[in-house]
Amino acid sequence: MRKEDCFYLGKVVSKYSFKGEVLIKLDTDNPEIYENMESVFVSLGNNLVPFFIHRCRLHKSNLLRIDFEDVKDESAADKIIGSELYLPLTMLPPLEGNKFYFHEVIGFTLMDKVYGDIGIIKGINDNASQELFEVEKDGKELLIPISDDFIKKVDRKNRIIHIETPEGLVDLYLN
Repeated sequence: MRKEDCFYLGKVVSKYSFKGEVLIKLDTDNPEIYENMESVFVSLGNNLVPFFIHRCRLHKSNLLRIDFEDVKDESAADKIIGSELYLPLTMLPPLEGNKFYFHEVIGFTLMDKVYGDIGIIKGINDNASQELFEVEKDGKELLIPISDDFIKKVDRKNRIIHIETPEGLVDLYLN
């Protein structure tokens, strides 16, 4: 399995018990839908390795407590601490309306109410406190906040996101 065919589910953040159980910090708004998984892909080096799950359950808010079939002691658990977990893109539940997955909108056009076509989404910057569309227009990069207040319509069929940015934001980049 290739990372390009998967989505990031979360990261192994700590051991839970001396029997090899680990805690996963999930990157999702709906952790409960991952409570009964049978397997995940664990990123080890440059490879995604399938790990089968004996038992998993929610632990507090967005943590998942997992007992992997082949991780049965603290030493084995130590080897996967910090590893990222992935699932195939086909396991993502479909979203409707103005909700979208970040990977889904790469290549979409951002259409502003005032400025019209302000560029193509090349990526999403989610490293700051505010997620940003990374948009390219005529060789310039625009950073547009991803905000429910700005997003007016997600048109999946035509691959366009209609937005209404605050006055002056687009001017910072295009003028």
